[in-house]
This record gives sequence, C-alpha cells and structure tokens, in this order.
Amino acid sequence: MQHRAIALTIAGSDSSGGAGIQADLKTFAALGVYGASVITALTAQNTQGVTAIHDVPADFIAAQIDAVFSDLAVRAVKLGMLSQAASIEAVAAGLDRHHAKNIVLDPVMIAGSGARLLAMEAVANLRRLLIPRALVVTPNLPEAAAFLDTHPARNEAEMAEQAHELLSLGARNVLIKGGHSEGAESVDLLVGPSETVRLAAKRIATQNTHGTGCTLSSAIAAGLAKGLDLKAAMQAAKAYITAAIAGADQLKVGHGHGPLHHFHAYWTEA
Repeated sequence: MQHRAIALTIAGSDSSGGAGIQADLKTFAALGVYGASVITALTAQNTQGVTAIHDVPADFIAAQIDAVFSDLAVRAVKLGMLSQAASIEAVAAGLDRHHAKNIVLDPVMIAGSGARLLAMEAVANLRRLLIPRALVVTPNLPEAAAFLDTHPARNEAEMAEQAHELLSLGARNVLIKGGHSEGAESVDLLVGPSETVRLAAKRIATQNTHGTGCTLSSAIAAGLAKGLDLKAAMQAAKAYITAAIAGADQLKVGHGHGPLHHFHAYWTEA
C-alpha cells in the first residue's frame, strides 16, 4: 500500500482561519496531502487585522518539531511566520537534526493588513539561517525589497534582478510574487541558477485575498510532498491558488479582506 504524502507547516496560527497554519492545513487537505503542524506563534486576528501576537517559546517549538519528525515521514516543509530570532534558530537546528528536505520558505514579515509580524532583529537570522536551507524562498515584492534593503520591484526586469540578488544570499531558488503589482496579469517569476520560469494568471478583482502567500507556499510544499519537481509543483500551486482566489467571493466570511476558497473544488454552494 502506498503511504499518504505528508507535509509539515511550521508557522503561526490565525484565529480567523484564513491564513497561517489554518490556511496551510486546508491547502494540504485540498491537494490530497496529510498535514502536520508546528505552531510558532498565536495571533489574535480576523479579516480586518491583527490585534495581538503571542510567541511560542523556542524550546517548545523545538519539542513540536522533534515530536513530528520522530514519528511522521515528512516529505516537505513549509516555513511561515517566525517572528523572533530565537524561533528561527530553533527551527534551523530542528530541520538539521531531522535532515528535513523540500523546504519552502515563505518569509512572512508583514500581514496583509499592514501589521508587522517579524521583529527587525530577526531579519538577519532569517537571511543567514533559513534562506540557505530552503529549496525555494517565496517573497512578495515588499518582502524581497526588505531582504535587500531596497525599493519594491516595479516591473518584471526588476523582479528578476532582485531574485538573482536573493540567489547570491544563498537561496537555491526564488519565487518572487507579483501579486502586489499592477496590471491585467498577476505574474510570478521562479528564478533558479540556470532558468527563469514566468507564471502568469489573469488578475482577479476581489478584496478577499487573506492568506494568499501562506496558501501558495503550502500548495508548493504539497506538490513537493507528492513527488513533483519544483517547476511542476509551482505550476500546480499557481493553478490552485488562482482558482481559490476566483472562488473567494462565494464564501462571504468576515467584514474585511476575507479568505480564499480553499475547498472550491469540493463544496457545493448553497
């Protein structure tokens, strides 16, 4: 009997269920992958913003990592909200201890509502300890700019240039996401040492985009867990998130920027 593919999310919790580990676990489930989780922070948040953050102690993060890897055959890992330098150190050490593979790093720095989710002193740790361990890093335009201490890319040429600068920091592959840009298309660039893949989708007019970055990175991890190569995992993830955004307005959750429709392929609308 073939074993079910397992993916692990190491990220923060979103009490409203639209982003963070909740979005990751929904994405894993929708894509046929068993999901496990290591919670790095608790947030009090909803579709209108983040009101409080409670960080999980680094030793407890390490204990969760050890519990999961000592029992489950984890095939891919998605890294999300890691707000403190000590948390990043604990995660890096845990990944090394268990020889984790297929690591997708979503460098969560600022919530869609504008709330800062990463302490300034933690940025250097993220750059030094996690970028080199990841198979792919998935920054949006503001996050890529923050890593490089520059302005957000204004076009695809600048996106590619910043992605190559991130490769020079030790990243093996960079997916730079163009969702924050303007235009009829939402263009992401997957940049590796020898190839650039352009992934474009029609831009969808909706305010319900809460958890987009979490969902895309966990969809990539799900593909990797199922044995796809990075390019194929990315293409499948782009198709999934485009459909989840397209279905978002059907959900009508909350009064602000609502969540994506992770189960668009399974729920019949009332």
